[in-house]
Amino acid sequence: MRDTASVRGHLPDENPGFVGRRTELERVSAALAEHRLVTVTGVGGVGKTRLALRAAHRAAERYPDGAWWTDLGQLDGERLLVALVADSVDLADHTPGTSAAGLCRRLADDRLLLVLDSCEHLAEPCARLVAELLAAAPGLTVLATSRRPLGVAGEETIALDPLPPSGPDALALLSRAAGEDFPAAGPAGEICVRLEGIPLALELAAAQIRLQGAEAVRDQLGSRLDAPPGARFDLLAHTERVWPSRHQTLRAAIGWSHELSTPLERLLWARLSVFRGPFDLASATAVCGGGPLDRATLPEALDGLVRSSVVRPPDAAGRHRMLDTIREYGATWLDRTGEAGTVADRHAAHFRGLARLAETEWHGARQLRWYRTVDAHHTDLRTALDRLLRTDPDAALDLVGSVAFAWSCRGRLREARDGLEQALVLSEARGRVRARALWALGVTLVLQGEFGPAQDVSERCAREARHAEYAEPAEPAGTGAGRDRPGDLTLDAAALAGLLALTTGRPTAADVVVGHVLDAARGGPADSAARLRCHLVRVFALTGLGRLAEARERALRLRALCEELDEHWTRTALEYQLALTGLLEGDPATASAHARAMLEGTRRLGASLGVALGLDVLATALAAAGEGERAADVSGTGEAYWRSTGQPRRGLPGLRALHEKYTDTVRASIGEPAYEEIFLRALTGLPQDGLDRALRGPGHA
Repeated sequence: MRDTASVRGHLPDENPGFVGRRTELERVSAALAEHRLVTVTGVGGVGKTRLALRAAHRAAERYPDGAWWTDLGQLDGERLLVALVADSVDLADHTPGTSAAGLCRRLADDRLLLVLDSCEHLAEPCARLVAELLAAAPGLTVLATSRRPLGVAGEETIALDPLPPSGPDALALLSRAAGEDFPAAGPAGEICVRLEGIPLALELAAAQIRLQGAEAVRDQLGSRLDAPPGARFDLLAHTERVWPSRHQTLRAAIGWSHELSTPLERLLWARLSVFRGPFDLASATAVCGGGPLDRATLPEALDGLVRSSVVRPPDAAGRHRMLDTIREYGATWLDRTGEAGTVADRHAAHFRGLARLAETEWHGARQLRWYRTVDAHHTDLRTALDRLLRTDPDAALDLVGSVAFAWSCRGRLREARDGLEQALVLSEARGRVRARALWALGVTLVLQGEFGPAQDVSERCAREARHAEYAEPAEPAGTGAGRDRPGDLTLDAAALAGLLALTTGRPTAADVVVGHVLDAARGGPADSAARLRCHLVRVFALTGLGRLAEARERALRLRALCEELDEHWTRTALEYQLALTGLLEGDPATASAHARAMLEGTRRLGASLGVALGLDVLATALAAAGEGERAADVSGTGEAYWRSTGQPRRGLPGLRALHEKYTDTVRASIGEPAYEEIFLRALTGLPQDGLDRALRGPGHA
């Protein structure tokens, strides 16, 4: 779930360096008005992404359900293609079954523009997915960028040429990138001609102009481009996917930038190619250090690559990026050095360590920071997991077990389940690592509504926890495990069993299972995340049993503890329980206040399912208070968020009954037509705007 936006959809900000392309832009705009699939093709570095982004921004207002951007360059295989596209359109798909089916359902009734950027390395799976989506969603239009057409029936292809080398646009791009105005007659004009107007090549040249001046760059390019073709570096392995004549010029320009880099910069360039997503200095140091690249020399080499436009300057969070074409160049050099496997292993080890640290920091004041860190590094965590599944399944199980709960909280249930199931099959590891992975898989299955498989996994998790805590040597002091008392693994297994019992309408079973383990365990709820989760399940069980005063008193104590710990996830769940208790006790004002607190928390966590649940309890509280119009508005927004999960409305059985009861009452009080009009307006409006209205509370417009 994204922050509040003024328009539906999500497009990255436009590149301020966009120059010219007026004719091409008009061609793309006209094609989008006439065709449902438009593919912009061209050589790497020719500006396909920039043109598509500018065209998407121009066309966005024509699509009531928005324009949405998917960067496919971060994928190195098709396995997560559908998951990435689903995430890009804010579908936190919680349903079981095939992921493509859930995406088709999400888009079936929408009129939207889906932009798929950098399809060339996934052209065939992209073609299959696009064909399936277009068939399922009559209002869908797809704009793709690729070095070759997708080959889907009805595809309109627009071949993008470089900028006219001797025209004003190429010179304007060079001038803007270099930060200096150049006359058409002179070295800068000659550079544009020699580089054939290819935008990426011009940007690389501009970086060198800033360092050396236009005349020196012109002279160097002259010697470089006049070299025999065999002396030019062969940038990409799949030359059939690009235009050979343009390709030679681009690879010569990138090879020239490579030659001008220092030896340490070239080494860093090669090693940085293992990153599929953004990276910061700390990650670059951990993964790319070694030999002459140490903590003193690596930052300087990175600065040099930024100055030469090989690496993008850091964003507000300090993260760098490399363009795909330049990263591919570095990868070929990494292969030549013989370090590809070593650096990939180092990359995997680094992100495995980051995953373990994030899990360690989950319980306490740094929870939200590390939750967001896992989200920011999602692409490289997936890359590391894929590497470890091939090379070290036990380490893969450790990595995915560390982050899967955070992925599930974020709505990435398919990725969590996929990674966990693969690692559990491939790994022979026993004990803590397997028990933790089984627990995370069980939670994921419950959230998907797969209660039968979840029951099996819950039982396996309990057995593995017993094996780890009783059959194996005792855990180190401080973990709570021992021969005579359950530790955190058994506590989490009990919390999973309790969660499953709650969601299948068995509060007594939930209370018994977590109560038994908590009574036998040492320590209190502040001692570990597992203990806190068990106490949370017990609070919900007491609510389901009708012991409302006891449930409320326990919930308030736990919430105060969470505030001391600065723990967000459990606190948000407790606000939901307190809202439910308020409803059951006939206090809709208190229920509304707790529901809004829950919604604030789930918005910080980016949890669409949590937002949907929170809006349901708030709508119920508003209806119970007789605020029919506000209840209809919140309920319509809630339906929009439920659709983003791919599931029908669901929640605890007690809330569903209350929701139906009070909704029927306010429908009658304000009239069915009025209720439906407000509901549908909220459903079809911007979900973020509806959430903002819900959070403003009474007394606000």
